[in-house]
Amino acid sequence: MSSQIQSVLFELDTSYYGHPYYVSGNALYAAIAQSVPGAVASNLRVSMGSLFVGEYGQIPAATDESRRSIYSTSLPDVERYEDLFIFRDAAQRWLLDSRAREVHNCLTLENHGGRIAVAPQCRFGRPPGGRRYKRTVKVHIHCYLQAYDRQRRDILPIEDDDLDEIQVGGGRNFGLGQLTLVDTQLIDLDELSYASLHASDTFEIDLYSPYVLHSEHPSGDDQSVPWWWETEQLLRERQTKLAFGDHCYDVQTIDHGQTVRYVGDAPIETARNGINRIGTHSKIGFGEFRVRPATVDRVTEMDGSSAATQTRAAAVRSATPQRMEDA
Repeated sequence: MSSQIQSVLFELDTSYYGHPYYVSGNALYAAIAQSVPGAVASNLRVSMGSLFVGEYGQIPAATDESRRSIYSTSLPDVERYEDLFIFRDAAQRWLLDSRAREVHNCLTLENHGGRIAVAPQCRFGRPPGGRRYKRTVKVHIHCYLQAYDRQRRDILPIEDDDLDEIQVGGGRNFGLGQLTLVDTQLIDLDELSYASLHASDTFEIDLYSPYVLHSEHPSGDDQSVPWWWETEQLLRERQTKLAFGDHCYDVQTIDHGQTVRYVGDAPIETARNGINRIGTHSKIGFGEFRVRPATVDRVTEMDGSSAATQTRAAAVRSATPQRMEDA
């Protein structure tokens, strides 16, 4: 598979009627495939689209460098393996401490004739003493495009005109799900720094999109849990559906958002495979994961990203009543 991937950032112009956690890779692939030649569409792979709002933030930094300021309405430079997941991490570690992280994880919903859809923008209140009492931020969608055939150098990048003003999800005949292209960049996986993985001996797998166990689609094969996943408890499963034309197929998955211990012996190669995804229906977004050093806490960068955050955490601890047995 080619070492190049294309990072794409969209802005949601109209309400999105679809999966509440992400825009499916199937929806994105079907929309893009209508705009490109058939030979390109047959070699194109599309990730799930992560939803987030246009906000100010900072890229979580390594120990030997300062944090880089970003504004999520454009794509930041990708220099490290970790940078690939800035906008794909549900914890949204890139948000500034001054932003309401919990609120940003709850996108505004709208009712369109009984259909519940994600609104294209969110409105947040401000303290009465502020210059403006409310502010509005737009919802953005991020995805990756990959070429399946390593020898095909004519697949990527997909031209801007083929990505702009596509529609995804349900209710498209009513104008729902329209996306405007905001930014795009080509990334070479061979040129990224994997220093954090080289420096560690133990790793964990963070599942960023569902992993398919069974699919009723004719091209879907049954799969077991990868042998290099080690877990001490049962993994949460979820049934979803895939729509292809007039047909709808049931798909049984291991739900995304879970963490397992990595027991393989090739973490760098596994990390690269996770970007391109593994398993049945990986072409349309299933099976994406991140390899993370086990010594790095999943929430350390968010909870300890600044002195202000630490001060608030200490204040909460000091105000918490002791349990009876500790008194």
